[in-house]
Amino acid sequence: MSDNKRLNNYDNLPLVLDVADIRRIMGISRVSAYELVHTPGFPAFRSGRLIKVSKKAFFDWMEKGTETLPKDNK
Repeated sequence: MSDNKRLNNYDNLPLVLDVADIRRIMGISRVSAYELVHTPGFPAFRSGRLIKVSKKAFFDWMEKGTETLPKDNK
């Protein structure tokens, strides 16, 4: 699979996602994906040097993130 291709079928995803999977699912850059997995409250864990996320925990986290974001004061 091309590294730039977005993943869009929940059933075809692995049970444990890595940063590249999250990047493809969300359509964000590699840097943004790493910033995301280091965000407090994000359900990531380490497996040796690798950062992993349970598929269920990731989608539960996304579902909880539906609250309204504060407006920028620009």
